[in-house]
Amino acid sequence: MTWDEPVELPEPADTEAFGEELGRELRAGDLVVLSGPLGAGKTALVRGLARGLKVAGPITSPTFVIAREHRPLPGGPGVPLVHVDAYRLGAVASVAAELDDLDLDTDLTEAVVAVEWGEGVAERLAEEHVLVHLERREDDVRVARAERVGP
Repeated sequence: MTWDEPVELPEPADTEAFGEELGRELRAGDLVVLSGPLGAGKTALVRGLARGLKVAGPITSPTFVIAREHRPLPGGPGVPLVHVDAYRLGAVASVAAELDDLDLDTDLTEAVVAVEWGEGVAERLAEEHVLVHLERREDDVRVARAERVGP
C-alpha cells in the first residue's frame, strides 16, 4: 500500500484495485473517510475495499439508505464492512447518533466503516482513521492519496 503519496488510477478497475489493497490492511474498528467530488471514484474504491475484506456484495452507493452492512464471506478475515454515505447526514455533532439510529446489526468497533463524503463529518467516530482523498482530473484519470490520521 502506498501511503501519503498520490497514486494515478486511469481506469475504474485501478481504483477498485487500490481499494482492495487497502482493504487487505484494514482491521475491525478501522474507519476509512473518503473525500472527493462527485464522480471521483468513492464507491469504486469501496467495491475494492469489499474485495480486500472478502465481504458479500453487491457494493452500490448507499445514498438513499445512508448505510449498508456487508457481512463477511467464508474464508475471509471475518470483519463486516459498513458502507456509509454521509452526504445526507446532518450536523457533524450528530453523525454518531444518526449512525446509531440506523440500528445496524454490527457494533461499529467490530467492523470496518467506510464513509463516503465523510471528511469534516465522520472523523468524530474514531480517534484514528484513514483518510482517502480522491480527485478526478480533466483527462478522467482519478488520483488517490491515502493517509493515516490520528495519534
